[in-house]
Amino acid sequence: MTEKLDIETKKKLIAANWRLEDIDEVPFVIEVGPFHPATKEFYDDDAAELRWNEEFHQKRELIYDYGFPNIKPNLGINIVAAAFGCEYKVNNEADPWISPLIRDGNEEDVYKLKVPDPVNNPLFQKAWQRIEWLESHSSMPLRVVNVPSPLVTASLIWDYTSFIGATLEYPDEVHALLEKVTEATILYIREQFKRIKNLYSVSHEFWHVPREVGVRVSDDTAALLSPNLYREFGVKYNAMIAKEFGGIVVHSCGNVQHVVGAMMEIPGLRGLDFTIPQVPNWELIRDAAAGKTVLCLRQNYWDHGSDATVDLAEYAKKLVDFFGRKGVFIQTSTPTAEEAVALGERLHQLLSK
Repeated sequence: MTEKLDIETKKKLIAANWRLEDIDEVPFVIEVGPFHPATKEFYDDDAAELRWNEEFHQKRELIYDYGFPNIKPNLGINIVAAAFGCEYKVNNEADPWISPLIRDGNEEDVYKLKVPDPVNNPLFQKAWQRIEWLESHSSMPLRVVNVPSPLVTASLIWDYTSFIGATLEYPDEVHALLEKVTEATILYIREQFKRIKNLYSVSHEFWHVPREVGVRVSDDTAALLSPNLYREFGVKYNAMIAKEFGGIVVHSCGNVQHVVGAMMEIPGLRGLDFTIPQVPNWELIRDAAAGKTVLCLRQNYWDHGSDATVDLAEYAKKLVDFFGRKGVFIQTSTPTAEEAVALGERLHQLLSK
């Protein structure tokens, strides 16, 4: 079995890859088991959340990769929208469900919305209490609590389908909403950085993303916008976040091949994070971004379909052969720890020089 890298070596190699430096192995991480949402079992139970994280890392003890023990203080991607007053419902299936405040017919109500207090808002206070409890009960470092992009939060506050149409029909109201949401998001992130004493990552995902990179946001609404609409409603507000925190990494699920060029125009962009099996034309991403910014390429076992027989190691090698090695990170997962151990050995063989 390959000797595992120590944590400090992992950090140095990861940081070098974020600087687009040449390193001997393409860094990769392997998660074990299905996606871990903020369901009823965990949302109001800090101890249950900690137990889940401890058990998760016990399963990973023998895996060779570039991850190391940490805690995901998960409260769902809807947290900023809920802080604005959207009704939310914790459930047994996924992150809390959210009800929009703005729909067809009350677009003017965006002007009535107030930016939530980053310290005293009840939803944010829940996050601060979770951070404090987890840090007082574990020595493991924490990821940030979920950070949605301004577009994602706006599309939750404003009914999703209506919001997409409103970018054309009510651009002034959309901008007014995005300005408030961006302000709230910056205050929310800033407060997290004040409160998390032992920071693992500026992302709520598994990768260790160093503080000097800035912050990672989930920007899944991007896939439904045209390049020009993304330039107008995505680039501007992501740039404000990047300026505040020294950089930004933008994630989007879905087929984002048509907006990747527009994403590259974000001032302060440090990386792009894509669920790559959902993108049919890799060439558009390679031509726009490969070697110019970091590419975090995600391919969980479920991304290939329940009946798929994809060789995850060979698929990762195919990604590296296509996009190159410069600044590329590979994220994958397996159903079991035994499969993850075997996959780690194969990835080490295939992704090393």
